[in-house]
Amino acid sequence: MAPLAPFDRTVVLSPHFDDAALSLAGLLPELPGPVTVVTVFGGAPDADAPVSWWDRTCGFSTAAEAYRTRLAEDAAACALMGAEQIVLDHPDGPYAAPGAELHALDDFLKNLGPGALVLAPLGSNQPDHEAVRHRAVSVLGAIGAPLPRVYADLPYTGHVPGWGEPGAVDTLAVNSYCGLAYQALSRAYDTTVKHELRLSDEQWAAKRAAVLCHGSQHAAIATDHGAFLSRTGPLSAELIWSLAPLGSASPIEPGEATPCD
Repeated sequence: MAPLAPFDRTVVLSPHFDDAALSLAGLLPELPGPVTVVTVFGGAPDADAPVSWWDRTCGFSTAAEAYRTRLAEDAAACALMGAEQIVLDHPDGPYAAPGAELHALDDFLKNLGPGALVLAPLGSNQPDHEAVRHRAVSVLGAIGAPLPRVYADLPYTGHVPGWGEPGAVDTLAVNSYCGLAYQALSRAYDTTVKHELRLSDEQWAAKRAAVLCHGSQHAAIATDHGAFLSRTGPLSAELIWSLAPLGSASPIEPGEATPCD
């Protein structure tokens, strides 16, 4: 059963425990509060589950140890970001049952109030993230709620050349590696940049502190993303798009009534 959903606030769908901090710690203070971070793949692994490659790389001996640590790290990061922590009971990919559906996410979204602003990840080269976005769009659309806004998931999207500079979105639109998820999204919806931020030194210091709360993950992240915590690296700029049906005048915003047939 999904936790009681918050009303009239910003709801960040964070696929894994660290995604909200990595992708949005700078922008969250600029969004309508209060803010809730919902970790979708936040369920505990089975007691007898063998430790995954990822968790071994992070230095854990057991899946249970990894889960306890990551849950505590997330609580610390959410506290620094001024966000409420909610964890859904879907286990992370290596510990999930084959073909498991995101029913807890469905229930959570269906119980949100009309004023909730939902943020979902783009899914650049990250199938778990893309699955969360697709599910959010599908469920919210089915109940007549506003479409979610979509955030650039970092560090994945942030590897596009010129990230954080003018023209980065244009580069995403043609880049054959980092831009594939954005290109698919923009073929299905009209996208508009609603928030973009190149972090100041003060904002970067606050974001870095939140990201460091998830320190157990950094060894594994660095295997694919190198010096991702570099001051001018892929975490140094953040971006959120709004979505609207192709050819429509503008997206329906949270709190607005949906058009009648």
